[in-house]
Amino acid sequence: MKSILAEVVTIGDEILYGQITDTNTQWMSAELSKIGIRTVRKSSVGDTEDQILQILKEAESRADVILITGGLGPTKDDITKKTLAKYFGVGMVLNEEALANVTEIFARRGFELTELNRQQAMVPTNCTCIVNKAGTAPGMWFEHQGKIFVSMPGVPYEMKWIMENWVLEHLSAFFQTPAIYHKNIRTIGIGESFLAEQIEAWEDALPSHIRLAYLPSMGQVKLRLTATGASISELEAEVQQQVNTLLTIIPEYVYGYDDDELETVIGKLLLDQNLTLATAESCTGGYVAHTITKVPGSSRYFTGGMVTYSNDMKINQLDVLPDTLVQYGAVSEETVRQMAENVRKKLNTDIGISTSGIAGPDGGTPDKPVGTIWIAYADKDKTVTKKLQLFRDRLLNIQYTTLSVLNLLRQNLPASVETAAP
Repeated sequence: MKSILAEVVTIGDEILYGQITDTNTQWMSAELSKIGIRTVRKSSVGDTEDQILQILKEAESRADVILITGGLGPTKDDITKKTLAKYFGVGMVLNEEALANVTEIFARRGFELTELNRQQAMVPTNCTCIVNKAGTAPGMWFEHQGKIFVSMPGVPYEMKWIMENWVLEHLSAFFQTPAIYHKNIRTIGIGESFLAEQIEAWEDALPSHIRLAYLPSMGQVKLRLTATGASISELEAEVQQQVNTLLTIIPEYVYGYDDDELETVIGKLLLDQNLTLATAESCTGGYVAHTITKVPGSSRYFTGGMVTYSNDMKINQLDVLPDTLVQYGAVSEETVRQMAENVRKKLNTDIGISTSGIAGPDGGTPDKPVGTIWIAYADKDKTVTKKLQLFRDRLLNIQYTTLSVLNLLRQNLPASVETAAP
């Protein structure tokens, strides 16, 4: 079955100037993938006729579907409609349904319809006009030499309304697309190259219609399996078999699937086991507690945290022994051990976790350079510590330490998500 390829073109000087963030292309590509259309290129172009004409010609040579957003407003700098008419060699016509829509919107808001706004109902003669119930600028559907062009407003909620209520359905009907199924396996605690080595034999044995992609981010690697075929249900079953095999190879590194976040997975584990948690933070300055409490309902398992940044706070609030700080320093295994154990006792929780380190960019010594971090986990039966040697960037050190101490928590809970069926 032939693959259907798409290109997304965003129009607007404001995108090129960096004045707005383009969120449209990511959303559109994800929605196209769900109906079996693969995005092969994303392009941005300014409000210049020659540049728009050139990018449309290039997109038509590469793709079966060209989705265009932006440049449909009522002002003179919005030239997309006239440029599309020129590209197809056609004139413009007033679309009565689009005019009725914009008239009704203005009447509802108590405004008089101006001639400038009336012009928004003008469209190229060869298009199918898509009435935009979320705004005044209509979308436009063009069928040209077996290719589909769709022009939509750049305003995200208007574009999404048109895509969801018209475009996706009509694209599915126009093309006989293969089914595409994605499954994301989330891993943590192992680098991309080391992970690739461990799963190389499994990857090499994947059937040709299932592709693997590595998507690394800070401290994590997402493995995306993309399967193509005739039936979504059959693809889901096939991919599930591959995931089950993968879990026998790297069970300790898999923490979740698809949209799972580490803090959400940990929260579920704590809830399922009726466990409570407290945090003691130094170098992370409350970022661990912040990350935990981003999850709705976290109050059911997170009791609270203490930010003991100074040695005096560690002594007076957390009962870290002064001799420990004198002999070993605040950035030490001995200190984070006491921090985790004592916050658990003071806040009467099942588990305590702690962080202490040199976040930077200064403050390091030859023995303890910037990026030296200690983290700890403590429950009633054991205390586990770990040393990290991180970066010279302060924010990165805070974020990576938070991720690492949460993973240390995950690893030491009685049961983990990696052995569960996705």
